[in-house]
Amino acid sequence: MLRAWGLCLAGLLGIGFSLAHGQVASLLSKEGQWQQGKKYLSEGKAKEAKGAFEDLLKRFPKEPDLYVLLGISSLRLRDAQAAEIYIRQALALAPDHAEARTLLGWIALEVRRDYPSAVEEYARVVQLKPDLPEAYNNLGVALKKNGELEKAVANFNRALELRRDYSEARSNRGWVYLQQKKWREARNDFEQALEVNPNDEGALYGMSQVLKEVRDYGGAQKALRSLMVQSPNFVYWLEWGQLQLVRYYWVLLLIAGAFFLQAQYKKVKVRRRSHGG
Repeated sequence: MLRAWGLCLAGLLGIGFSLAHGQVASLLSKEGQWQQGKKYLSEGKAKEAKGAFEDLLKRFPKEPDLYVLLGISSLRLRDAQAAEIYIRQALALAPDHAEARTLLGWIALEVRRDYPSAVEEYARVVQLKPDLPEAYNNLGVALKKNGELEKAVANFNRALELRRDYSEARSNRGWVYLQQKKWREARNDFEQALEVNPNDEGALYGMSQVLKEVRDYGGAQKALRSLMVQSPNFVYWLEWGQLQLVRYYWVLLLIAGAFFLQAQYKKVKVRRRSHGG
């Protein structure tokens, strides 16, 4: 599911809209259309933003930042194919453009499900931006999806070394621990992520899974209830109902057993009467 279509892609890049690549970009900063296009993007007006950037491209055809923002605009318009074309054009002009490589990695990861390519792109971004925690987090996510769990943990660790309050990286590491069945480590990561952001959906759901695995069904239900308040996702309701059945399994079993014994007793009583007993 392409959940990130509606998310802020500037957050994905970890750069906001501070793109500035070379001398031409400094000229762009003085252009009204450049500022207006970025404003449109921040307001969610992707179609208008794309139009503004396309007009600028006629005068600045060799400016990679324009292609990057055209790529972001296309993603907002759910046109991943056009976005990838724009991003590759940016990289043809500037092979070390970290933001363009981040977007290309995201397209490989979330759209094409080409995890090895995503790993390759994000690894290149780490080389270009070794002090950027988001770069290590992105690489960790790609490595996890590619099945390289230990390498994923190492990159989440590095992201957290660079930024201790990076709850997303901590939650992502928790999911790797969950996959490795390291329940204590996973729970610790989810708890710390929730201290930073109590509404972190990924951490809340991860916590529910850990608690279910360690048979703390009441705690798992509590985490799911928090999710149900902030999201209409039917999966949360379904899992909450399943846990309710598990929690009261023995009660239901005893009730069913009582009904069964009562029915058997009545049958025996009827037979005795029919035989004159």
